[in-house]
Amino acid sequence: MNKCFMTGNLTKDPEVRSTGSGISVCTFRIAVQRRFTGQDGQKVSDFFDVVAWRTLADNCGKYLSKGSKVAVVGELQTRSYDAKDGSKRYVTEIVADEVEFLSPKKANADAPVDAPVDDGFTDIEDSDLPF
Repeated sequence: MNKCFMTGNLTKDPEVRSTGSGISVCTFRIAVQRRFTGQDGQKVSDFFDVVAWRTLADNCGKYLSKGSKVAVVGELQTRSYDAKDGSKRYVTEIVADEVEFLSPKKANADAPVDAPVDDGFTDIEDSDLPF
């Protein structure tokens, strides 16, 4: 079975392209923190390339940007190619089946600073709680 689950932040804006047959493909890199700190006391991160296809690629390109937090579910895939200098290069990437957008939606840039943000929650009084 080949399945991986990663949660991390985009290191730069995603890149969306189309194949010759018009299929959308989006690539981005995520930084994933390890559970421990290094000898210098700093958090250690690993960087993973992610590839999304078709509608998922379009949505990633539309809604993600540098710093966005995402959860990625997919397959780990290694491929090779011949570089311009004639050497063989290997690339390991996650081919995404699912990408969950974990960062909150950005506020409307045209809205006044003190405008209420619709975060999907409704304010209720303590007396309305059933417990």
